[in-house]
Amino acid sequence: MTASARKTFARLLVALAGVALLASCNKAPEFKNLDITGNTQFGSDFSLPDTSGKTRTLADFKGRAVVLFFGYTHCPDVCPTTLAELSQALQQLGDDGKRVQVLMVTVDPARDTPELLGQYVSAFNASYIGLRPAGDAQLVKVAKDFRVYYAKAPGKTPGDYTMDHTAASYVFDPQGKLRLFARDGQGVQTWVHDLKLLLD
Repeated sequence: MTASARKTFARLLVALAGVALLASCNKAPEFKNLDITGNTQFGSDFSLPDTSGKTRTLADFKGRAVVLFFGYTHCPDVCPTTLAELSQALQQLGDDGKRVQVLMVTVDPARDTPELLGQYVSAFNASYIGLRPAGDAQLVKVAKDFRVYYAKAPGKTPGDYTMDHTAASYVFDPQGKLRLFARDGQGVQTWVHDLKLLLD
């Protein structure tokens, strides 16, 4: 992660810490990830095409917890780890796992064609859905709405680059309310614990 990315992420965590402090004063479910219930600094919905071209919004997944993750198919570490952990969590949840929808928004639509993105997410779990912004403006908007940082990190050739991006997920409850900010690397059991609370 670049210095700029670290500074952006640090500012985001400071804002979230304030929300967590307020939330701790209330008798709410004790999530292991950061509870951001009621935080108006983040988007409350999205409207993005999936890999078949169908426009998706939160309303499509009413009755399910939604995990919104930003990443890209060429990601060397964070993305595959997060998607694999979530898949294991869904398996451990049993039938409740069917009430969770994982969505990955690509921050690299230039390389992540609909076909490639669809193959990538389904390789982790057949239920996953990839969302691909139709253009730069749509990507900028959804990233701004959810305060997601992303930037191209040049490689040895023009096509050989990586993307610095916010390494976290946003979790909505079955009623469509934003509830959690989940940093990467929390582990499978943290996902299982928090998703169970949201689904109860």
